[in-house]
Order: sequence, then C-alpha cells, then structure tokens
Amino acid sequence: MKNKKKLVINTFLVLFGTFLLALAVQIFILPYNILSGGVAGIAVAIEPFIHVDTTLMANVLVMVLFLLGWAVLGREFAINTFLSSISYPVFMNMIRVWNVQLSIEPFLASFYGGLVGGIGIGLVMRTGASTGGMDVPPLIVHKLTGIKISMLVLFTDAFTVLLGLAAYDLSSVLVGFLSVFATSYGINWVLTAEGSVSKSVQIISPKYQEIADAVQTRLSRGTTIMEATGGYTHQPKHVLLCVVSQNQYNELIEIIDEFDTTAFVITTDATDMHGMGFSFKFRV
Repeated sequence: MKNKKKLVINTFLVLFGTFLLALAVQIFILPYNILSGGVAGIAVAIEPFIHVDTTLMANVLVMVLFLLGWAVLGREFAINTFLSSISYPVFMNMIRVWNVQLSIEPFLASFYGGLVGGIGIGLVMRTGASTGGMDVPPLIVHKLTGIKISMLVLFTDAFTVLLGLAAYDLSSVLVGFLSVFATSYGINWVLTAEGSVSKSVQIISPKYQEIADAVQTRLSRGTTIMEATGGYTHQPKHVLLCVVSQNQYNELIEIIDEFDTTAFVITTDATDMHGMGFSFKFRV
C-alpha cells in the first residue's frame, strides 16, 4: 500500500515538475529568446543559423538526448527519465496552443523562467528521476571520466549560454546567465525545502561534559562525544558535536563561554536536517 502511494506521489511530482519546466520554457524562455541552460537555450542559440522552430528543436533535442542516455547510461537511466522525457514535448505543445503572451522586460523573463524551470527540475529530482535533456551530456562525461557532475552541469550551462555569442550580443549572454543562476537557486530551494536550516557545531574543550549537560538541559538538544587525538601534542581529546536551530545558536555560544572561554568551536551550516527534533516524521 505504501509503495503504491509513493508511486502515485512520485508520478504526480514528475509530471507536475515537467509541466512547470515546459511552462517556463514556453512562456518565458523561448518567446524572449533567453540564452538559458538546457535544450531551450540550445534551441535559441542555434535558431539564427538553422531557422528551425525553437519549440520543435527543443522537443527533438529532448528525445535524441534521451535515446543517447539510454544507449550509454543504461536501462536504469531510461526508466528514471522516460516519463519526464515523454511528457515534456506533450506539455510544450499543449502550452503553445494556449498562446499565452506576456509583456515584460527580458531580464524578468530570464529570472522567472529560470526560477520556475528550476523548481520544476527540483521536483523531478526529488523523486530520484531526471528530466533528461542537457543533464545527459554531464552524466555521460562523468561516467567516462569521473569528473564531478556539479562541475560538468555548470560547464554545460555556461557553454550553452556562451554559444549565443555567435548570434546575439553580450547583453543577451548576461541576461542568459541570470536564468542559469535562477535555475540553480530554484533546484536547490526545492531539494532542501523540507530540511531545517540549522547549525552543526563541534566543540573542543576539557569542559566537554559540563557543556554537553547544559546543552541537553537548557536547549533540549542531544550531543555526541567523539574521541580525538591532538595533531601536535598527540594527547587524547574529546570533541563535542551538537546540532541546534539558528535561533538557539547564540545561546549555545553563551553556554560554551560560561564553562570555557578558550574552547575551540567549529560551526557549519546544516541545510538538510532530518530526525527527531528537526523534521521527524511518524511512521505508520
């Protein structure tokens, strides 16, 4: 029963995310010739040379890249990408029939097109699936070389935008980079939406136990005590690890200073927290 429910939810998210991506491309990106990342950006960049309808070109690129990914990346990739790749051209043509026309500045079209498209891609990615398209080349290069996917995606999007220099001016390229930034922000926002933005704090102090007791009593937060060895002194030490919400962070620092003003403290942002006290979900 749970698996069926999860399948229904994931299918809805893939379809809705793909619809948002198609909406962003058809209403914001293509009408304003925005040099965004992805197949839409490629279609806009090469249209002045081959004079093929940008919607048709984007749809063809999605299907070609899907088949390429299937051939190189295998059956699992094809399964995870099939629904989005098939529904994307359908949504593109459906939205085109609506003939929605906006009258806004190109930089606004670039920003909102990238943001809405990024949210759509993020929804698809949350299910473990992929929208295919220009995600495929980075995945193939990663498989062959081992280079980080995030770097390859950034390079691919940047190359797509810069490709437009051959047919458009510098201002068009700069507007295109705004779309790439907004897409990245939208994806990250969706992928971390359920997590709590918190602080992960490591504390090195001989008063670790007193600090741990105070944190558990006054902040109602758990702690972890880890054994370590000083790199210079080679003496045994204890590292206290705790995670607190942002509004508890200052109080935590006050607790540390109360027991040891010379304590060594390392703080990092924790953007995706799950578990009791943060985003614990009861299981049925």
